[in-house]
Amino acid sequence: MEITEVRVRLVKKDDGKLKAVASITIDNCFVVHDVKILEGTEDYFIAMPSKKTPEGEYKDIVHPLNTETRELIKNVVLAEFKKVKETAEE
Repeated sequence: MEITEVRVRLVKKDDGKLKAVASITIDNCFVVHDVKILEGTEDYFIAMPSKKTPEGEYKDIVHPLNTETRELIKNVVLAEFKKVKETAEE
């Protein structure tokens, strides 16, 4: 699996934990939208797209099945986020 494209849209509000939303393209043939980039206590992290259940819980709509894939997605998305953020600050 190869992540062939990452698009990051910064969130303009500074008061929340949500800092950006990303879309990733896998192998030039599958797109995942609404990967959230959130600010944690120590660093940024990603949250996969989710929907709210009738019980008020959130369930992932799509997610990696193993740690290796999750780390790959996280690293690629956060690297692009940092580039976009630095460009916006210039």
